[in-house]
Amino acid sequence: MVAASTLPLYAFKKDQVDSAEYGVINSSKEQTQLSFLNLLLGHWEDRMRRGLFRYDVTDCMEKIIPGKYGFMAQLNEGRHLKKRPTEFQIDQVLQPFDDSKFNFTKVGQEEVLFRFEQSNDCKSHFLASAPVTAEPNYSPNVIAINVSPIEYGHVLLIPHVLDCFPQRIDHDSFLLAIHLAKVAADPFFRVGYNSLEVPFPIEKAPTRRIFTEKGLQDRGVIVSQLLDYPVRGLVFEGGKSVQVLSDVVASTCICLQNNNIPFNVLISDCGKRVFLLPQCFAEKQAFGEVSQELLSTQVNPAVWEISGHIVLKRHEDYDDASEEYAWRLLVEVSLSEERFHEVKAYIKEAAGLQEITNMKENNINQVEDKANQKEDSICKEPAKQADQHIPHDCLVLQ
Repeated sequence: MVAASTLPLYAFKKDQVDSAEYGVINSSKEQTQLSFLNLLLGHWEDRMRRGLFRYDVTDCMEKIIPGKYGFMAQLNEGRHLKKRPTEFQIDQVLQPFDDSKFNFTKVGQEEVLFRFEQSNDCKSHFLASAPVTAEPNYSPNVIAINVSPIEYGHVLLIPHVLDCFPQRIDHDSFLLAIHLAKVAADPFFRVGYNSLEVPFPIEKAPTRRIFTEKGLQDRGVIVSQLLDYPVRGLVFEGGKSVQVLSDVVASTCICLQNNNIPFNVLISDCGKRVFLLPQCFAEKQAFGEVSQELLSTQVNPAVWEISGHIVLKRHEDYDDASEEYAWRLLVEVSLSEERFHEVKAYIKEAAGLQEITNMKENNINQVEDKANQKEDSICKEPAKQADQHIPHDCLVLQ
């Protein structure tokens, strides 16, 4: 991508807490209100009509796998055959920027949908053409298509695209990602991140029997642990502001990066919940600890798969997909109980968490009973229909 003189611009209002206009933008030319998500999908479909994708993701077959959890299977042969090869080492989470390999400065100009920046006033705006500032050291945040998409509307959020940063999370970029989830204002839109050692992001996720384990009472952030799910992980929610929630999660991610611990992140519920999922699949694979049966499927579990949307590359695997297979695959991703306990200790220190130690056993059971009731309703009730701009195949059980 070259430094363009003009680009379309979406400018979001900062910290639009409980605002009725969230997800709605003002068009400066027509003074009409537009949906941010409709705007994004309209630009995405324009790139599809122009033939910029490597395959038609809307032709991919999908099905809900029978069973308790409602895992979804997708057959995506195009991503397997036509996706750009990964050019990173598989033994380091943080790696230096290498201009000789593919990086987001090499994204084609036509693949960029628009800039994504904070507004200077109290409203959100969209400008079909806006000058890119010529200030020294300025580098725009952009939203671009993923030319090898996993789903309809799959895009990339690229913070400070011209700064040549390596793939990592920092406080500013994570806050930007939370704002993106929030302005989308749609529960079926999610933002995902993969640290290195795994492919590329975005996904959809059910959770099972979560109880509050840790909390930040002064700032209103609660951290809970996933239970009865094949991958051990944590859920962050609450917070007195978007900034507070973002800072807590970003501090946690930076800690994991610095300790060379691979992880995946899912931002869901319009930015209100963040799933953090440390993982070790690449490590197990390197030590020959993953069964050949699972390796033969060539599925390298990332944020989609870990959250319940299994992207498969072969017809036979799609035809034979079962809950047992999905569970066995995801168990290989998860840290052991002992290792997860060690990682939680890192996280507790890095994010300044206060562990809840006075929770009585009967209170825990009550929380689990409520979660079980919710889980039963999840498995029995059909998924809600999203707005008509999102195909039915994009829905997941929530």
